[in-house]
Amino acid sequence: MQRDGIEHEPVLCGPVLSLLDPRPGETVVDATLGHGGHARLMAEAIGPTGRLIGFDVDEQNIERARRRLEHMVPPDRRPSISLLRANFHELNEQLDLLGVAQVDVVLADLGPSTDQLLDTELGLSFSADGPLDMRLDSRLSTTAADLVNAMGENDLADLFYNLSQERFSRRIARRICKVRHEGRIWRTSELVRIICSAVGEPAHSRAGRIHPATRVFLALRMAVNHEVENLQSLLGLLPDRLRSGGRAGIISFHSGEDRLVKQDFLARKASGLYEIRTKKPMTPSREECASNPRSRSAKLRVAARLPAG
Repeated sequence: MQRDGIEHEPVLCGPVLSLLDPRPGETVVDATLGHGGHARLMAEAIGPTGRLIGFDVDEQNIERARRRLEHMVPPDRRPSISLLRANFHELNEQLDLLGVAQVDVVLADLGPSTDQLLDTELGLSFSADGPLDMRLDSRLSTTAADLVNAMGENDLADLFYNLSQERFSRRIARRICKVRHEGRIWRTSELVRIICSAVGEPAHSRAGRIHPATRVFLALRMAVNHEVENLQSLLGLLPDRLRSGGRAGIISFHSGEDRLVKQDFLARKASGLYEIRTKKPMTPSREECASNPRSRSAKLRVAARLPAG
């Protein structure tokens, strides 16, 4: 599938700018660059005396973001820009390579971009047939097919339940293990049929209800891309990399991610490291949800680094 014609609309732009408050001359890290929507807004805010550093594991995203920043940020307002193919768990190594000790703003938007979700070759969606891959970073070696075909029944069930709270996790894992004895499961459509068969639901005509494969696909994507481990790493790195007064914002899209962010921010508040800028997570307005349905589950939490000592 060609991804060039599919645009990704950034979520919660107003709250991101108001709460992270990027200012002229500051150094900003967009830890999940995507198509550069948030990066463009922050680049304009920090101006030509500022510095923008962007991370993404997807080369296509980096190139699209580069074009967007070049075309939409006038040269006289453009900050110094470094766009890197890296995961945000590599924050320390990448900033060290750039000679940057501390930064003023870090933003991480944890959702895949729209074109990634719709790319049948990535296999993230249960609505179209494709290889059971799910690697957002092509440098990773383990695919979703590897997990589905190699993990034991109990481990598969635990993965589905722990990562996405799939209540039929045992039943689905049992069915997967039975089917794979007859041959390796390679395609998303095969997995969808197995899941629907296990829970006794049709694969189509859901009429607004959550599809039975939703949580299994989410759990597999998270496992393949080490999303929980990477988020935990980023949260652990932020206090040392944010300068005094620096702001960190995390946009999550499901309760497990949001819980990790909330618990980390509260723990660092209790230890005197953070001031929390969002008593409750910021969510999209009714208007944003109507214009960008994929924003519906987005939640933004923001914390600021307090002076040391």
